[in-house]
Amino acid sequence: MHNPMSPAAGRAIGWLSLAVALAACSPPPAAYEPPPPPAEASVTVITVPPPDLPVYEQPPCPGDGYLWTPGYWAWADGDYYWVPGTWVEAPEPGYLWTPGYWGWAGNAYVFHQGYWGEHVGFYGGVTYGYGYTGHGYEGARWNNGHVEYNQTVNNVNTTVVHNVYNTTVINNNTTNVTRISYNGGNGGVQDRPTAEEQSADQARHIPPVAAQTQHVQAARSNPQLRASANQGKPPIAATAKPGEFSGGAVVAAKEGGAVHNAPARPENVGARPTNAVHPADLPPAERPEAPNTGDQKLDQQYQQEQQKLADQQNKERQQLQQKQDQDHQQLAQQKADPAATQKLEQQHAKETQQLAQKHAKQTQDLKAKQQPHKDQGNQKTKY
Repeated sequence: MHNPMSPAAGRAIGWLSLAVALAACSPPPAAYEPPPPPAEASVTVITVPPPDLPVYEQPPCPGDGYLWTPGYWAWADGDYYWVPGTWVEAPEPGYLWTPGYWGWAGNAYVFHQGYWGEHVGFYGGVTYGYGYTGHGYEGARWNNGHVEYNQTVNNVNTTVVHNVYNTTVINNNTTNVTRISYNGGNGGVQDRPTAEEQSADQARHIPPVAAQTQHVQAARSNPQLRASANQGKPPIAATAKPGEFSGGAVVAAKEGGAVHNAPARPENVGARPTNAVHPADLPPAERPEAPNTGDQKLDQQYQQEQQKLADQQNKERQQLQQKQDQDHQQLAQQKADPAATQKLEQQHAKETQQLAQKHAKQTQDLKAKQQPHKDQGNQKTKY
């Protein structure tokens, strides 16, 4: 395990891991209150905690002016996926990167988007490594408009990167020396922002730059980065530059994190939990058995009815997801407080469950409608 106090280990290992999440989440201890989200907090919310962080080596810094942005787990299409750590050029001189993090919001996990600012804010107390010890950033600093790199925690080639220094990094986060990737909730980091971090969270920010957004999109579209596919050990754990997912500068995870599999329901092994907040969290819709009445024309008719219903249900799921995404965007623009976020997610959970119940009844009604005819079809083949 990476020890931020060790210069050699600081260069060799980064914190990062993955896990497919628990089906039910117990609330945080009574004495603990979730930290307030940053002003730019994204409201992508799910009810299962993210995977742990995998271990990987940091690729060499590609040149002066780049800053390290650690990898993290994002959520889409009912699964976590790994966004590889990468070096990114700062949008303005003097600006540093505050990583995003997952935090427990009382009844769901909320992802707090990372941002650029003159000071590093709160990132959940998560030990991302390579200078991110849970609080602050000790991997680099600005000096007269130029980035200087701490060689004790960064992989830098002094023939390429000319401004370096050496400072031993001490892990001030005594509550988390693990690879846990979220704050609060069941098993999460029990940490709060400092006054300085709260001030930084409220200061002027710059959102992720275009290169970072494209980097995330590329990760989302790569099936190998899905937690369900790599079981916590992503083959692309870090890259030298955003979006460069192939070539010699791509680093695979050396060690995967513990994958927390959701308990399977007896009637549907591997199913997602039923306490979904959004349509994207729902398990795949149940499909009736393939018709086999012995009457080819009748079977074709039943297949068409089943497909028509499936298409309509998928369309309604997508429409509700789009509507809820718009709700999220409006809330983020309003810089809503955690109470408003929680209220919205309760509304979304209710909408999602109502849609799931509606679709389940539609499927059941179609099965009941086709069953008598199916029996009749079988009788026709007997005689």
